[in-house]
Amino acid sequence: MSSVFKAMISAFRDLFRLRVAWIIVWPLLTAMFFWLGVGYFFWDDLSSLMYQAFDAIGVGDRLKNIQSPWLASSIQFFLHFLVIGPLIIVTTLIITSIFGMPALIKLVADRNYPELKRENGGGIAGSAINTMLSIGFFIVIWIVTLPLWAIGIGIIVPFIAAAFMNQQLFRYDALSEHANKQEIKAVVNTNKYSLWGLGLLTGLMQFVPVLNFFAPIFTALAFIHFGLYQLKFLRLNNKQLSN
Repeated sequence: MSSVFKAMISAFRDLFRLRVAWIIVWPLLTAMFFWLGVGYFFWDDLSSLMYQAFDAIGVGDRLKNIQSPWLASSIQFFLHFLVIGPLIIVTTLIITSIFGMPALIKLVADRNYPELKRENGGGIAGSAINTMLSIGFFIVIWIVTLPLWAIGIGIIVPFIAAAFMNQQLFRYDALSEHANKQEIKAVVNTNKYSLWGLGLLTGLMQFVPVLNFFAPIFTALAFIHFGLYQLKFLRLNNKQLSN
């Protein structure tokens, strides 16, 4: 796990570089304006869908029978936040993955790994497929684990979903420009637990006020540092074995 913490320290250092500032701001603002707009225009429809979902798991009647208007409104707002909040985070991560990663990879590689040869084992099609799979599984995790909220342990759901989303979304893109296809598979298979650990630790930032503003870019930088370091280590080992 030491390489996980090294990657996070390097990512934290890079956050303060001027070239990173704009990449931090625009994906988050884009996602916020989009989903807050959707929430505003479709508030009633969203409320109806949520109450249908809670009826299905047996807690809808309790929510409808709340006597206090203030408490009912607060619970309704919280439920909307449970839906829109993760959507904002996921959308920001996706925008960063698609549009921000090339600039971040160049920034990290030019400074820390200038000798690392680019094999271009990934591509736009591979990145798009990986992104769609990440979104699909993320949605499945949220839907399948909805009943956990009814029995009081739903608090673990966001952390599991964030860990999965982060490691699934960024591990491929972090390596796609420098590693070939075999190297991508080797790095991922060799570092499964570390990737999940990095996904969980970076995911925790998404739930801390102020820090969550920087979470998507921090996550991207951490996975780039981790992936390129592991790729460099893999190539050194292969070179030693071949000699």
